[in-house]
Amino acid sequence: QVQLVESGGGFVQPGGSLKLSCAASGNNLNVNAMSWFRRAPGSERELVARITVGGTTLYRDSVKGRFTISRDNAKNTVYLQMNSLKPEDTAVYYCKAVITIPLMGDRLYDYWGQGTQVTVSS
Repeated sequence: QVQLVESGGGFVQPGGSLKLSCAASGNNLNVNAMSWFRRAPGSERELVARITVGGTTLYRDSVKGRFTISRDNAKNTVYLQMNSLKPEDTAVYYCKAVITIPLMGDRLYDYWGQGTQVTVSS
């Protein structure tokens, strides 16, 4: 079984910082691209940032210069450092990992974390 466990959400004032973590666990996993998505109240889920196994990153325009995605391949963990937070960053944040299980073949599987609430308010 594969699990993605998120942590690090919470309450913060505008201009503050939070760091989210998401760790993938299971037997004989190969973790490929990892991403952070978010869903604000009344809105559709949107991509925040993505990072490949080699470290290439992609950010949505509204978080460029404020958020940094990184990963620790030895720990199968992805991080999202969020600085200069704004009220419009308030959302439930979800991590996603693209995973292969070599024993089961070359098929790619998407796995999602449980979500963590980030609230930015004065």
